[in-house]
Amino acid sequence: MTIITRASALLFCGFLSLIAAPSRPNEGETTVFPALEAERAMLEIRAAADIDAMRPLIRDFQTSAPDIAIRYIEYVTNDLQREAEAACNAGVALGDILISSSVGQLVKLANDGCASPHRLQNTSKVKPWANWRNEVFGFTYEPAVFVYNTRFVPPDEIPHTRAELSELLRHRLDYYRGHIGTFDIRQSGVGYQFAFEDARQPSAIYGQLIESMSRAEVVIHCCTGNTLDAISSGSLYIGYNLIGSYAYAATKRNPDLRVVVPRDYTLVLSRGVLIPKPTRNPELAARFLNYLLSERGQTVARRESFFFAENMPLPEGVDGPRILEASGIARPIRIGPALLAMQDQAQRQRFIADWSRSMVRGSAIEKTE
Repeated sequence: MTIITRASALLFCGFLSLIAAPSRPNEGETTVFPALEAERAMLEIRAAADIDAMRPLIRDFQTSAPDIAIRYIEYVTNDLQREAEAACNAGVALGDILISSSVGQLVKLANDGCASPHRLQNTSKVKPWANWRNEVFGFTYEPAVFVYNTRFVPPDEIPHTRAELSELLRHRLDYYRGHIGTFDIRQSGVGYQFAFEDARQPSAIYGQLIESMSRAEVVIHCCTGNTLDAISSGSLYIGYNLIGSYAYAATKRNPDLRVVVPRDYTLVLSRGVLIPKPTRNPELAARFLNYLLSERGQTVARRESFFFAENMPLPEGVDGPRILEASGIARPIRIGPALLAMQDQAQRQRFIADWSRSMVRGSAIEKTE
């Protein structure tokens, strides 16, 4: 699959001027959580997940394991994947747990023999679409959403579907030019994953939306957090395909922001976790993984970290159906072999090349891939 045909993509090439943005400043930062009692062991987590989202889970886990210290190292998805592949190929340990929103990249690691299987014990029921070979598990339920700033988007212009967003950008081009944001899929594994899944949907509206966003000189960032920061500041008015958990957390910090669950269809990712092979602390890694999937861990995740949950009402203030799963618009991204096609190198290069012809003038994919 490609986003649009090569011929169509070339027609859009002149519509966009790229507005570059830096990577998130905390990229690659290390946070240490000291043991609550005398330290017996250190668990190392390597993750493409914001530390603010993971902190409540880590602290709660430590209350049941007070002699365990935790070192948390944060990455952008593509950087984590590169390091994990290199470590696996060299036969050396890279942390005890890997976490990523780009679950397709974790599936590729597992398929390449870089994951240790894990037998679940005393856990809540794992969604069938969020467990592959007992090696890659999904532990969250996070929709891809629209986000807008109420100071700049009037009530009668709030988009609720991709068609509405596309039409808004066509009819109000001068107003929204340079004020729409989304992922740079060359830098972001989860951004690439969302774009690829969009392109697989039966409707042609995504190709039309790409054209509209290119005309509107869309601003692309590596990460949801950068786009949310720009929407909060008012330099962007609307964000597309942002991770819902981070978006909702941003609304709690800034009351001007609102989250919309798109009503035509909503992609849902389950953030993935695996135990790499080799690992220094397999038993401790298994204990933390069991915690993430347990009823207790899932409750903390829903209340304090990731906010959305399957078959539960949407968080207060989110614009969308009361229960997303029951609405018929949820499109969960199944963790399994279908994601391997997305990670095929030739397929990935073709897809990103077509996207870049539409979205980035004079892009240099080799510099970011």
